[in-house]
Amino acid sequence: MSAQPAPPADIVVDHTGLLCVTLLLRRRAAIYGAGPGTVAHIIATDPAAPLDLPAWCHMTGHDYLSRVPDSYHTAFALRRTAGARRTRSDAPWFPADMG
Repeated sequence: MSAQPAPPADIVVDHTGLLCVTLLLRRRAAIYGAGPGTVAHIIATDPAAPLDLPAWCHMTGHDYLSRVPDSYHTAFALRRTAGARRTRSDAPWFPADMG
């Protein structure tokens, strides 16, 4: 996690009102559809998001950058990495190589 301010977003993914499982499924689809180096700002109202997003980045190898300060919503910045580990499409909290 970086102490630097989050860089501007290349994409914004709005997960307002979604809870963990649905949030993970949609985040997975949005992030894997973007190219390496893409900075995504993930808007999340799930109370677990401040823990889940950095943990998911750690598990997959994406770079968790920081929380994005904003007066309207809570957002978190991450950068998609080229060598990230894929997760299961039906269970994105598990690596793809886990059957």
